[in-house]
Amino acid sequence: MVDRESWLKAGAAGLLCASMPERYGGSGGSFAHEAVINREFSLAGFDTFGAPLHSGIVAPYILHYGTEEQKKRWLPKLATGELVGAIAMTEPGTGSDLQGVRTTAKKSGNGYVLNGSKTFITNGQHANLIVVVAKTDAKAGAKGTSLLVVETEDAAGFRRGRKLKKLGLDSADTSELFFEDVQLPATSLLGTEEGQGFYQLMKELPQERLLVAVHAVAMMERALELTVDYVKQRKAFGKTIIEFQNSQFELAECKTDTTIARVFVDHCIGQHVEGKLDTVTASMAKYRLTDTLGNVIDRCLQLFGGYGYMDEYPISRLYRDARVLRIYAGTNEIMKLLIARGL
Repeated sequence: MVDRESWLKAGAAGLLCASMPERYGGSGGSFAHEAVINREFSLAGFDTFGAPLHSGIVAPYILHYGTEEQKKRWLPKLATGELVGAIAMTEPGTGSDLQGVRTTAKKSGNGYVLNGSKTFITNGQHANLIVVVAKTDAKAGAKGTSLLVVETEDAAGFRRGRKLKKLGLDSADTSELFFEDVQLPATSLLGTEEGQGFYQLMKELPQERLLVAVHAVAMMERALELTVDYVKQRKAFGKTIIEFQNSQFELAECKTDTTIARVFVDHCIGQHVEGKLDTVTASMAKYRLTDTLGNVIDRCLQLFGGYGYMDEYPISRLYRDARVLRIYAGTNEIMKLLIARGL
């Protein structure tokens, strides 16, 4: 598992909250800066570090919807790594169906009592600032959903479950979280008004999906680089693998797919920086580029032959790690539904 010290080092190096304003401890950049940092994490093989979610998902919720007091309290510590952020959406019985969450935050005096459980939570073992999707009015459907911010160090009744064993992303601390009569002050409500949670989620999900697309393209590029290097060295039947026409054609197609993916994701980043990226386009990027990633890595692994199936070869880990990108941040099937609604 990525250790806690890595978060503090990343904060000291300016790698956290690059797009947050300087007055809140950030670097004063834009999403373009987050995209470059996240791309470099992936190109270096650091796919399991939860910083992209911390900086590109959790921090923006606080910046865009928090009160001035909440921004001053939480954002500077997210930028230094003193606080590690997580967002708790998914529950054991609800995946992409955010309207179906069962976690409740009921009024109690001047605050709330939080009850429920969450699963598949990135940064789950380290997070000490968790944005929780909960129902403040169970009868109001989507309009009864709110976001509550839990500071775990003072939260009696909060506990972490196990670090989940997964197909890939082994060192990511994906976890279960449990909230049992957790007493929260009124200031834990993100913003000033209950029932805004679903609106807030829908506004921020395009950026989350774009982050996944950025990650997918970087993984493709890394897979291609590893494979080209390997086939230029490995020999069979008296010549290098790259000399076979089949290898050349396979890699030509992978290079083309990867280049097209890079151009599209760069276009989406440009649109997003200008405030023009819509839900449909973000959904297309997430769906198409993660599907392309799976195809490219599968073909690259094939060119490694038996060695591609061995754990000690990075292409093997890439193959396993890439699979979840078609699932999290909304499954690709959900992306197609969102695209279809815009037709």
